[in-house]
Amino acid sequence: MTTALVPTDATALPDKPADGPMLFGCILDGRGGATEIDWQSAKNWVPSRSGEVLWLHLDRMYEDLDDWLIESLDLCEATAELLLSNETRPRAFRERDSLITVLRGINFNPGAEPEDMIAMQIWSDGQRLITLRRRRLQTPRDVHQELMAGRGPCSAGDLFTTLAEQLVIKMNHSIVDMNDRIDEMEEDEDTDVEELLSEIATIRRNCLALKRYMSPQHEAMLAIQKAPPPWLSEENLTDIRETGERLKRYLEDLDVSKESAIVLQDDLNNRAQAKMNQTMYMLSIVAAIFLPLGFLTGLLGINVGGMPGVDSSNAFWITCSALVILMGFQFFIFRKLKWL
Repeated sequence: MTTALVPTDATALPDKPADGPMLFGCILDGRGGATEIDWQSAKNWVPSRSGEVLWLHLDRMYEDLDDWLIESLDLCEATAELLLSNETRPRAFRERDSLITVLRGINFNPGAEPEDMIAMQIWSDGQRLITLRRRRLQTPRDVHQELMAGRGPCSAGDLFTTLAEQLVIKMNHSIVDMNDRIDEMEEDEDTDVEELLSEIATIRRNCLALKRYMSPQHEAMLAIQKAPPPWLSEENLTDIRETGERLKRYLEDLDVSKESAIVLQDDLNNRAQAKMNQTMYMLSIVAAIFLPLGFLTGLLGINVGGMPGVDSSNAFWITCSALVILMGFQFFIFRKLKWL
């Protein structure tokens, strides 16, 4: 099983290919290293010795790339269209001895949402491996750096499994971040409830966005295991199986994150509802206390003849004292009824 690679700075990746459609190209030497190759040499490349593998990382938005795929790689139009498509679900299938795979990776580009996963198409016949992308993707650059340092994959099968594994491993960053944030929100007593509810809704949407591509990606890993091309070794298939299991665990973690978010959301809603009910209860108590007082003061304020105390200088204070006594009696009754 290959080890995890350290992510590089996404801002270092070029926006446009400098050499035709090619972002970079190299020839694997079979010993963990590679040598660079330009586009003109790569178009008509043939291995000079056993063990050499050509890897081209291309920008699929380049014009006339479909003609090269059909003519040089002997692909049918449908397969070429799939490799150049912008909206694709993860999948994998055989075409003779070639393996065509569509995978998705986390978007680490500056200002982008990681849940906005980037598609990468892969085609390989065991001697050549072509990766195509539209937006900048971190994983191919990480693997390329390992090759340039002499610590990379040795064969086409190793290269394919390394790319697939690294795409899946990097998904863990977003899942862990969401779980950590949910844990923080469960202990947060200071942040406004409305703000927390809005953030929880965002986390739930992110879980759905990740699962949208991770589930078919897991199915793609299973499809490769069921009908592997001959150039994938037993070790490669073991790595692919482990990658599929890792992806399955991530899917389970996403389900746990979603359920935790739902539980936290329900708890916050219940707390907000309880707080509102308590406020309404206190307002009802205050209204109940002042209702008889308001009735008496309203009754004494009517402008008709015969009102008692009109000619007495002590009537106002007697009335205020009576109202205070009445309020005290109400508090006593409310306490006995356990309303307060």
